Amino acid sequence: MSKVRTKGVDPMNKMGLLKSLNQASRGNFFSIEIPMASKEEAEGIKLVAHELEKEGKIKIRECTQKEDSIYLQGIIKYALT
Repeated sequence: MSKVRTKGVDPMNKMGLLKSLNQASRGNFFSIEIPMASKEEAEGIKLVAHELEKEGKIKIRECTQKEDSIYLQGIIKYALT
């Protein structure tokens, strides 16, 4: 499991979250814990993760809100173009 560091990656936007998931992956499986400051931020992270799932970029297996973080586990989908 990987924790997101606040080093230039904003998990509140789709590309920032996707980059964090790519860095936290082993092969195409990822497991990441994203710290959150508020409930609104948690909802934003969940919304962005579900948007990435709707776009077909990831498949979420687990999305759990803990006291001070959000835990995401799933699969990154790669498309051959």
